[in-house]
Amino acid sequence: MKKFLAFATFLIVILLSVSKVYSIEADVFVQSTVNRASEALSNKFSKEEKIQRLKEIASETVDIKGIGYYTLGAYRKSISDEQIKQYENLFEQYFLKSFSSRLAEYSNPEIEITSKKKLNKNYTMVSSILVSTEQRPEVKIDWRVYTKNSENPLIRDLIIEGLSLARTQKEEFSSIIQSNDGDINALFSTLKEFIK
Repeated sequence: MKKFLAFATFLIVILLSVSKVYSIEADVFVQSTVNRASEALSNKFSKEEKIQRLKEIASETVDIKGIGYYTLGAYRKSISDEQIKQYENLFEQYFLKSFSSRLAEYSNPEIEITSKKKLNKNYTMVSSILVSTEQRPEVKIDWRVYTKNSENPLIRDLIIEGLSLARTQKEEFSSIIQSNDGDINALFSTLKEFIK
């Protein structure tokens, strides 16, 4: 009996350690994220609760820091470490507020995954459609997923009907900085104003 218990304990330890090391397919990851968001947007929650739940989901599934660096573009190389830290903090707040407040307006968004394509060792593109309703037409959404770490995939961009949200954001930020003679503080002020 003691040998059996020792063997059973050994098996449980092995299974627990193995279960922590697994890879997640990009399409399964996106579908899981969508399902969580749909649940958060159900009518049983207030708008404030929806926003809070969506922020939590985004914090876990989106590479906010990576998107922030991308949207800052070449300006990232010309500012101080202190300004980088300030930007990271402001961008995260900006992103979470923007993302959650826009999505909170939706109710029961039904998204169907249609395909996935491994672009290279770091990225997989997952294609989907937002199913049409009487209020809105069908919308094509591609998810650019960072899959270098297969145990922790992260969303790096959404391409909605061919329009990259990350690229659009980068162009907007660049325009703010350029129209203020390259002053990064103008962007910081804009982000702070939006966060308020």
